[in-house]
Amino acid sequence: MSRYTEIRSFVLVAERGSFAAAAVVEGVTPVVLGRRLDALEKRLGVKLMHRSTRGLVLTDLGEQFLEQCKLLLHDFEMAEASISDQHNTMRGRLMVSAPAAFGRKHVAPHVLAFKQRYPELHLTFNFTDSVIDLVNEGYDMGIRVGAVYDPNYVAVRLYPNQRVVCGTPAYFEKHGVPQTPEDLVHHNCLAFNLQGGQQHGWTFIRNGRVFSVRVQGDLDSNEGELLYDCVKKGWGIGWRSMWEIQAELQKGELITVLDDYAMPDYDIQAVYQQQRYVPAKVRVFTTYLKEIYNQPGYWQG
Repeated sequence: MSRYTEIRSFVLVAERGSFAAAAVVEGVTPVVLGRRLDALEKRLGVKLMHRSTRGLVLTDLGEQFLEQCKLLLHDFEMAEASISDQHNTMRGRLMVSAPAAFGRKHVAPHVLAFKQRYPELHLTFNFTDSVIDLVNEGYDMGIRVGAVYDPNYVAVRLYPNQRVVCGTPAYFEKHGVPQTPEDLVHHNCLAFNLQGGQQHGWTFIRNGRVFSVRVQGDLDSNEGELLYDCVKKGWGIGWRSMWEIQAELQKGELITVLDDYAMPDYDIQAVYQQQRYVPAKVRVFTTYLKEIYNQPGYWQG
């Protein structure tokens, strides 16, 4: 068994908090990971973590060793990626996080073709509306919709996007068209509720100033596709991204309102850690998606 394998397994177990969770990422059984950790501790002659039915706890030496191992693995991966890049070969694992609905509609359909282009690259995707800590969770990159303010990350715009207020023609015929954001208090606003959520305010811009309007309605959810479906059925109005509704706008099934107040620059972006050398696997997947999203007519399809 190589020292690299032992160290990688130790880092995965420590970061994931259990042998079972780490085993899913590594593609082996928890027993195998346990044997690797035993071999590592035996070779070092120290205890790295205490294991019990209640969980795992790193020892003081384990905490110290973990930080050193992370640096070693990072340097190893960067060295390997630089050589692979020169020979146009993609190997290893690419872990990507993306918003749930966006990931299912605009990432998943393109994975097979990317995999066929780079057959030796192992792909892992997590489609969730929770904001993932890419570094601590071990992801190489994420797809985000909206601004990225963390200076520790690089954001590459894949396609321009706005968030707009929209609804069906029938809804606005029955309930009237809001003329200003403040008029939304008279409408059934279907809002996203994850991590604070939209029900605490939809954001607009007026005379160069950003402001929020508190909204209310008879439905809120952490599932964007549920809100999207309810808006399409005329139940209420939504604050949705243009990437999600362009096909319906083309067909006249949805219309937008308050366009003069729409927030600009709510773009679709690839996000990854600020680092000296960007892994080739991150760069090629970012370029791959950017080319697809900028094809004429893609978002109207």
